[in-house]
Amino acid sequence: MTLAVPHYALAVLCGVSGAAGFIDAIAGGGGLLTVPALMSFVPSPHLALGTNKGQSVFGAIASAVSFWRAGGLDRHRAPLAFACGAAGAVLGALLQLRVSNAPLKPIVLGLLLFAAALVALRPLLLRGRTPHETKAPRARLAAIALSMGVYDGFFGPGVGSLLIVAFVAFAGDSMTRASGNAKVVNLASNLTSFCVFAVKGTILWSVALPMAACNALGAWAGAHTAMKRGDAFVRVVVLLVVLSLAAKLGWDLFRRV
Repeated sequence: MTLAVPHYALAVLCGVSGAAGFIDAIAGGGGLLTVPALMSFVPSPHLALGTNKGQSVFGAIASAVSFWRAGGLDRHRAPLAFACGAAGAVLGALLQLRVSNAPLKPIVLGLLLFAAALVALRPLLLRGRTPHETKAPRARLAAIALSMGVYDGFFGPGVGSLLIVAFVAFAGDSMTRASGNAKVVNLASNLTSFCVFAVKGTILWSVALPMAACNALGAWAGAHTAMKRGDAFVRVVVLLVVLSLAAKLGWDLFRRV
């Protein structure tokens, strides 16, 4: 679908997309920036969410490739995580085209607050064991990837943060390792929901493609920063992003009351 936006708006959206790609590669939550920005310039929420997937998919590819090449994720888990994330995203994207986003926001707010608590309590959760000491059952990994895929296909913002927390709490990953493993699910959900929205005609290509280039560049820089700075840096960024997402959604709900 084609729709003209002012040149200044496209410049703003590209800058926001670059910053979002950097944040997404480290901790997830880039949609906190891109979705509100797109909704400010695009008339339809469905078009805004579809275009968001159109621009974020290339950043997801860039960050996943960077972690893969650097050995920053568990390759033996990748096929199952990718398949389940893709299946969930197809379902979520199809639901999003039929259902309003409003009922989802209170649920997401609760999940993000829960996620923030898990991140803050991570030292207690992992006390007495080293990362990767406990291998999570494949059914548990599949459930995480499938459920987060559904959410990402339906709405998206915060899914990277929730994936990281889930892998830390339920799979025994370190924060840096969880960040890398989350990229596999995020790549799958972005690719498949992108395909659904493209087929349904809810992507504004004139906006999505320039944003995509900036998002991929930001994602590349973010992935290399995460691998270089390590676990402590990732944990701080995750916590800040999760709290920001929760505050944003809480404010949106408050304004509707």
